[in-house]
Amino acid sequence: MTAAGPAAAGAVASQQQPSRQQAMHMLLDGIAADMAAYATLQHLLEQQFEAAVRHQRAALEQLAEAVSALVEAMEARRVQRVACAVQLLGPAPSMAQVFALLKPEPRARLQQQWQELEQRVLECKRLGKRNSDLLVEQYTIMQRVLHGEDQIYEPA
Repeated sequence: MTAAGPAAAGAVASQQQPSRQQAMHMLLDGIAADMAAYATLQHLLEQQFEAAVRHQRAALEQLAEAVSALVEAMEARRVQRVACAVQLLGPAPSMAQVFALLKPEPRARLQQQWQELEQRVLECKRLGKRNSDLLVEQYTIMQRVLHGEDQIYEPA
């Protein structure tokens, strides 16, 4: 073993996994944080649509950066949530299994919150697709204006 070996091993040992209770709290806190983040994302996507309609390039660039940073943070929480669920339940955990670990009242609250989160995710996906479709259409129109039609007549 090299001189760095024992030090590295000690550093790994000091980075213990959270307890089961801490893992559950981290998981629940991550869901709550994502609820707020998806509300923010929805607002940003609405702003992005308006900026695209108005052809506001600078605003689109700023919004793209804000969306990207928000999505990165949400992805980090998703990864952490999966790791916490794996710690609590073992490989291939499901949220239904996580719910089952809780007492009835907190379970009902978490299930409701999870359903709301899923709805926010779906709405943000819908808004993201709408924005993407608009931007692609605008790009296509600009290409036609700048470069003309590739083919005026369709073959019979």
